[in-house]
Amino acid sequence: MLSPKRTKFRKQHRGRMRGVASKGNTIAFGQFALQAQDCGWVTARQIEASRRAMTRYIKRGGQIWIRIFPDKPVTMRPAETRMGSGKGNPEFWVAVVKPGRILFEMGGEDITEEIAKEAMRLAQYKLPVKTKFISIDKNLENNSQENTKDSKKSQEEVKK
Repeated sequence: MLSPKRTKFRKQHRGRMRGVASKGNTIAFGQFALQAQDCGWVTARQIEASRRAMTRYIKRGGQIWIRIFPDKPVTMRPAETRMGSGKGNPEFWVAVVKPGRILFEMGGEDITEEIAKEAMRLAQYKLPVKTKFISIDKNLENNSQENTKDSKKSQEEVKK
């Protein structure tokens, strides 16, 4: 499971989850992605369970990128202890997720949109936040390439 090798401090405050994700909200590595729609804590166990579900479905064919990392310790007090006597010990690690954050990405030449969609569907069942499947449109990429070709032609025409 994922956890930091070392941290500056053992324990952290719980904090707030307000606003939308400003970082990690665009597809960077693959063609398909799973995007969070609401905020929450995703534990290291949930990330690992989702990763396993996706990997099993695609039969280790494509590539999967995990875009979140559990770097926040969550502390818990022992059961049936009295109030007081300080904060509990760190029990597990969570990743703070805000709306718009990309959780997982998938890509590869043998990964079709249907395969990626089904793999992401299996993964989202393991997560505590609402998610949405998104993909990079091939049409947008082709249009941008055509636009650059057209602009080069027009520049050549202007030179003549």
